[in-house]
Formats: sequence, C-alpha cells, structure tokens
Amino acid sequence: MEIKLDPSRDDLPLMANTSHILVKHYVLDLDVDFESHVFEGTIVLFCEDGNRFKKQTSSTKETYQLASNKACKFGTPEFCHLPMTNASTTFNVEYNDFIIYDKGEEDASDKEGNHDNQEQASGISSSKYCCDTQNHGREDFLLVLDCCDLSVLKVEEVDVAAVPGIEKFTRPSKPTIVSEELRNEIVHELVTLPADHWREQLDYFARCSQAPSCGELFFDTDTWSLQIRKTGAQTATDFPHAIRICYKTKPEGQSVTWTSDQSGRPCVYTMGSPINNRALFPCQEPPVAMSTWQATVRAAASFVVLMSGENSAKPTQLHEGCSSWHYYVTMPMPASTFAIAVGCWTEVKLETCSSNEPVIERPFPLSETDCRYVGVCGHMEYPCRFQNAAATTQKIIPHRVFAPGCLKEVCQETLLRLLAPCLSAAHSVLGTHPFSRLDVLIVPANFSSLGMASPHIIFLSQSTLTGRSHLCGTRLCHEIAHAWFGLAIGARDWTEEWLSEGFATHLEDVFWAEAQQLSPYEAQEQQELRACLRWHRLQDEMRNSPEEMQVLRPSKEKTGHMSDSGASVIKHGLSSEKPFMQVHYLKGYFLLRFLTKRLGHETYFSFLRKFVHKFHGQLILSQDFLQMLLENIPEEKRLGLSVENILQDWLESSGIPKVHSRCLL
Repeated sequence: MEIKLDPSRDDLPLMANTSHILVKHYVLDLDVDFESHVFEGTIVLFCEDGNRFKKQTSSTKETYQLASNKACKFGTPEFCHLPMTNASTTFNVEYNDFIIYDKGEEDASDKEGNHDNQEQASGISSSKYCCDTQNHGREDFLLVLDCCDLSVLKVEEVDVAAVPGIEKFTRPSKPTIVSEELRNEIVHELVTLPADHWREQLDYFARCSQAPSCGELFFDTDTWSLQIRKTGAQTATDFPHAIRICYKTKPEGQSVTWTSDQSGRPCVYTMGSPINNRALFPCQEPPVAMSTWQATVRAAASFVVLMSGENSAKPTQLHEGCSSWHYYVTMPMPASTFAIAVGCWTEVKLETCSSNEPVIERPFPLSETDCRYVGVCGHMEYPCRFQNAAATTQKIIPHRVFAPGCLKEVCQETLLRLLAPCLSAAHSVLGTHPFSRLDVLIVPANFSSLGMASPHIIFLSQSTLTGRSHLCGTRLCHEIAHAWFGLAIGARDWTEEWLSEGFATHLEDVFWAEAQQLSPYEAQEQQELRACLRWHRLQDEMRNSPEEMQVLRPSKEKTGHMSDSGASVIKHGLSSEKPFMQVHYLKGYFLLRFLTKRLGHETYFSFLRKFVHKFHGQLILSQDFLQMLLENIPEEKRLGLSVENILQDWLESSGIPKVHSRCLL
C-alpha cells in the first residue's frame, strides 16, 4: 500500500514501520536544561520483530492467569549518565510506503542538528556520504521512527550480552559466542517475561540500558522521521533489538512548551501537541505500537518532576543542587500518551484532614455479574488491576494535587476537596480504576485547553478554579473518564477521536451527578440542561465549519488501514482549525445520549461495564463498540438499530442526523 503525503496539506504522517518491528519498551535518561531550553540524554529502545510478536501474542492470548496479584514496590535502580559525544552516522535512504512531495527541500543535515564525524567509529565509516558498496544501502533493513525537531547525535547497538547475570535469559543449548542472534534472543526473553516478573523485568531493562555499545549504526533524519540501519542486517529479525539513541531536543520543538508558571518561575510540560511526543523523543507514534517505559530525569533540586508513571516518585539527590526522579509504567500504551511536567510545583494538601478521607457513597445500580470481574483479560499480558480482587473494590485511588505556590489556597478550597468524590463516583459507574494512582497539576496560563489526561496524571487549566465548584468538578470528571476511554481503551485509528472525547463528555455528566449525590430527578434535570446547551453549541459549529471537518469517521471503510510497513496518515491531523472544534466531543456525546435513551439507562450502563472489562488494555474501532452493544441488548430494545445505519448516519456523514430533537435532548 503506497501512501502519498503532501506537506502542503494538513494531514499528519505516522512514519514508523510498525508492521516490521515494534518497540516494546523505552528507557529514557534525560537532563533538563532550563537555560538552553532542551532535554538532553539517551533513549534505549527494546524491540521485537513484528511478525514474531504477532505469533507470540496470538499463542499466549488464549489463557494466562497471573501467578501473583500481590502489590509490590519496585526498587529504583541506580543510573549513571552516559556522556554525549559528537559522533553520528548518517546515510541517504529511500522507502516505498510513503512518497513525499516536498517542494524544493534541500539537504539540511546541519540545520537538523546532526553532527557528522568524519573519523572511523566502531569499524564503520561515519561519513554522511558513506554507503556500504556490497549491499548498496537499500538492501539493508530500515528501522523508521517518528521524529521531528530533534538533534540526533549518535545511534548505537547495545551489547545486552555484557550485562552481569543476563545469561539467565539465554537458552542452555545456545552457543556461548556472542552474536546478533544471541543479543536479540536475550531481548526477546526479556520483553516476554510473565507479568508477575515486572520488577525483575524493569531492573534488567535499566541494567541493559547502561550496557556498553557494540557498534555505531548508520542513521539519517528528515522532516518527520529518523531512519536507522545496520550494514548486513537485511531483515527485522537480523536487525539489533536493543538500540541506544543519544540526542537532545530543540527549543522550538512542538512537543513541549518552555514557559513560566503563574508564580513567574520557569517550567516545561507536554501540552498535547498535534505532533504528540516525536519532538521529545524518537518513537513509534502509531497507536498499535503499544509499549511500556521507564524514565530517569535530572533537574535542579528546586524543581519537581511529574510524569506518567505508576510510582509516586521521590527525588534522589545526586550532588549539591541536582536531583534525579525515576518513573515507570508496566501497562503497554501508545507513546503518544506519555506526559511530563517539570517546574517548581507545590504539593497541595488539606490542612484539616487527609486528602483520601472517606466519602459518603450511594450505590450506583450495579449487579455482580456485570462488573466486578476477576480473571483472564483479553489484552496482552501486563500486571492488570482488573485481575486483582483488591484493586476492583478500590473506590478512591491514591491522589495528589500540584500547583504553582500562588494557587495553593484556591486548590485547597476547590480542586482537592472534589477529587475523592469524583474518583469514587467514577468507580461506582464503571468499576475498577485502570490506573493505580493519580496526580493532578494546575498548568501554566498558556495551556490552550481546560484539561488533558495522560496515564497517572491530569493537567488542568487554572480557569477551572474560578467561580464555584461546578466548572472544576465537571472538567475533573471529564478527565477522569479518559482513564477508561482514551487511555485504558484507545482508538486504533486517531481519526476516531469521538471514541475518547464523546465518551468522556457523556460520562462527565453521570460522574458529576453521582459525585454531587443528586437524586435521580435532580440528576436528570441537570443533564437535560447541559444537553440543551450542548445542542445549541453543536448547531452553531455545524453552521460555521467545513463539512469535511464534521465527519467523525473521515476514512470510512478504510479506517484503521495502514501501509504494508505500518505507516499511515492522520487526516486533518495538523489542521489549524481542529483544536478549536468540538464536533468529536458534541456529536459523539449526542450519539451516546441517543443510544442511552433508546436502550434505557440501566441497560446501557450494564453493557458499558461489560465493554470496559472486555476491551481494557486494547485498541478499538467504532464497529467494535457498536457490534458488542447490539449483541448484548434484547431484540425488542434494538428498535431497528444496526451497526451499518449508525455508522452511516452518525459517523460517516457531516451535519446532525435527521433524528427528532426529542430523541437527543
């Protein structure tokens, strides 16, 4: 499948060749420099041959019960910072899945920040213009990563076989001679360890990330990608499966914002850029490339580092004036969900009682058969909270609030007091919290949204703190809902944004009514008022936006399709209009409201809990939700609904479906 990409259009390219090779784990080791506005350090990629991984997941997906569900703590490994060098290798490359029409683009390797070394390194000529004459370059396998506005300094293969104790991951029948095959076998054994070995796995990932190099690799960059090859490695199976990339970000990179907080102190954070994290670290951006990660970040001792991570990290003092923070994630997720914020944040605590104080709860109509599942899940193996009986009954997960010092008091009065009841309400509606903890950060005033959810961390605008608790409560409920829809359950195709935003908008009303402990009549009255306001906003947007931007499933039957390599294009992904549009929120909300009214509140939410249990930890398309919905409701309640007519009327057409307004309001 050949994809034509025109840079003059607003489509976003996903260049990574995920069909050939998948990154299963990232180890980041970075320094934050507020003077030059850059992150600098290394990232180590642990990969699996794409075909091999597909075979492995299909064979192990049948059944696997965790041997131990006991909660345990991970001892943070000791990290040493790898010194940066100015050696790199580059080469010119062609690849067939994408044809890029670029008007007059010249060779700009120096402008891209790549540093050529004309000397010999590791027996490989590092000259940019050097190419292996035996294989003519093009016959070698090419690892393509999504990358933008990064200065790549060096790429090298990691000698994982040199790590002490690593022989436990080799087969006794294997020869002791260190070879590419042996190193790749070690990586394979490491990335496929059972879920109850997660602490050991993270420890060995850390050790391997610090292993010596066994040779530099040729690389090149263009506008949207980093391409890496090794001479003589002609397939993904032969290609090194542990790669270390030395790099630094650029001040103008769009994945992070360098700014000042409301107290005037410097800070940096990922603000939900349309290009995601490719200007923060080289990665595989397509959602299908679900991975885990661990990261060590060093900053001046006055700064606090918050990140997507399962652990509530505490700083380790390295030397006077410098601290190190370490986070990790064991649940595989797309690299685009990674978030980081470094600043002089203050932790906000209640002065009179614990932030995790008990909350008076009213039971949400719920049957044991449709929620509290404990057993085998349908996702790839990881330490899943849905398989842990204690986690399924945890109504309020541990949580913290951070903000600039000047906003501490207002956060105590509003945000902090709302967190526990909102978390409890979410649990009463959907059941098991997918993530074990939550940080909430009030981000700087330049944040362009009201909120953004990432694994284990939510960014909120200071605007949510104004007025009474209603705005803060509803936005908090919206972002909490993303833990289920958007993170634990993600869209396989990013153009189906409604699967995240439509669900979160619909659920925020239900969560908020439950958090306020409203009576059924009061809840219905509040939700109908909000539906009326949204209806007028949606009508205004339909009148003032291009028809093609009103379609929730713009690729229609091609949704989820990729090129042979795994590369794809996100339609309108770089549109300047899209960030200001609410169609995915509002039209998706009204579709779910329509289905809830047709099926009945109890029937719909009973199904939704079953859906969450079946698809958490996985990626979905619209038809996955609609097919299961119609299969799980009685024939008499379907009332002529079908997957085909819902797709056609709601998702693949512009405007608002011709449904009587009483069916929507």
